[in-house]
Amino acid sequence: MRVERSLDALERRPRAVAIGTFDGVHRGHRAVLDAARSAAREQELVPTVVTFDPHPRSVVRGNQVELLSTLERRLELLADAGVEETLVVEFTPELSRLEPGDFAETFLRAIGTRVVVAGEGFRFGRARGGDLRLLQGLGLDVRPVALADGVSSSAIRALLRRGEVAEAAAMLGRPPELDGVVVAGDARGGQLGYPTANLNLDPDLLVPRFGIYAGAWRGHRAAVSIGVNPHYGGSERRIEPFLLDFEGDLYGQRLVVELWAYLREEAVFASEEALVEQIGKDVYATRAAVRPS
Repeated sequence: MRVERSLDALERRPRAVAIGTFDGVHRGHRAVLDAARSAAREQELVPTVVTFDPHPRSVVRGNQVELLSTLERRLELLADAGVEETLVVEFTPELSRLEPGDFAETFLRAIGTRVVVAGEGFRFGRARGGDLRLLQGLGLDVRPVALADGVSSSAIRALLRRGEVAEAAAMLGRPPELDGVVVAGDARGGQLGYPTANLNLDPDLLVPRFGIYAGAWRGHRAAVSIGVNPHYGGSERRIEPFLLDFEGDLYGQRLVVELWAYLREEAVFASEEALVEQIGKDVYATRAAVRPS
């Protein structure tokens, strides 16, 4: 998939454009993307996405939005959905004040958009004054897509804050993920016989409920600890997957780890032996876990 971050770099071509933030690229987003691809096939248009970074709400309201996916992961998922070209629009305070008609001319008409596909509640422009009816009035072929059974990024965030992995996966259409780079840790897991990778996540990403999870990375099951390691009196949040049946050096590598099931809360144990025994049970449960979808 071709990705551009400048209007000047994306030439004017007849396009079917799916527009939105697409955080998490969940089932509702996939319905929008599928509709754009269908329109592109019908009219021999280029299936294109116009998306925004950072999240518009973080700019307009000035508060952090806990994201379901990094921009890098979002683009990977858009490519998997069959998008050919994506324009990443930097969302700034100036952009938020752009009149809806000017927004449409600048970011849609200028790149050759003929069909616009978006969720039926999509709003844009100054004070969110623009909607799909306005775009239709400007002569664009507008195709609204209904919400998929109440699926939304906000609903998925709420589920993950409660550790409800299977329910979040049902809305995403795939397991939720932890996306980060392996950095040096305290190596305590290795001393216990269960060496873990210490994942450093983007600070804007949502971190699910603290606890122990079953998951996977590239065909390897993973028992994942999210939390502060209270048995050792920790206070700093750590995200530590133990990759079953894996040997190798992962320092500096990016890992996208799926979460399949919430196993238990963090705990303080009577002894280190009791902790090791429980980790063994977590590994057993991880081997038995079933991938949600």
